[in-house]
Amino acid sequence: MKLTPLDIKKQEFKKAMRGYDPVEVDTFMDMMANEFEEVLRQQKDTRDKVVEVETQLKDYRQIEKTLQQTLLQAQEATSKTYESARREADLITREAEMKASKLLEQANAEHNKLNQEISQLRAKRESLIGRMRVLLSSELDLIKALEMGGDILENGHGSQGTGKDSIHLDEILKTIDNDRTP
Repeated sequence: MKLTPLDIKKQEFKKAMRGYDPVEVDTFMDMMANEFEEVLRQQKDTRDKVVEVETQLKDYRQIEKTLQQTLLQAQEATSKTYESARREADLITREAEMKASKLLEQANAEHNKLNQEISQLRAKRESLIGRMRVLLSSELDLIKALEMGGDILENGHGSQGTGKDSIHLDEILKTIDNDRTP
């Protein structure tokens, strides 16, 4: 099953007592959907550029083929006309090859750049997932500690998981924004 930004936006979770903050979950899901949509758009743009470059290359190859046929016809007419036509054909062919080469280099550079961006986005995603796992694990440890003995709060020890009494959405969003900045 392929996941789409719309799937992420429409995902609903069961409500449970003492569960996650619905606003926080919805905000995070919206952010993920927007990021995913951007990655899909960039991927589509890259595909479109590759198709365009391949089409141009095909056109240049067709031009080269046509020039070679013209060259043969000029050779049959006279040797003088042949030399003149050959020089012109060679020049056009070189220009076409240079343009095709430049276009391919540009497409490859763009492709490499997009692959790097995709890798960076994946690394950021993995980092975020890792941090969320640590956060959730520490909160689960706190819940276990609270379940095992309610005297933790009576002794003056706050949250045992994160070292904070509560997690604020603003802090999480600042952390995510800091990760996005290069």
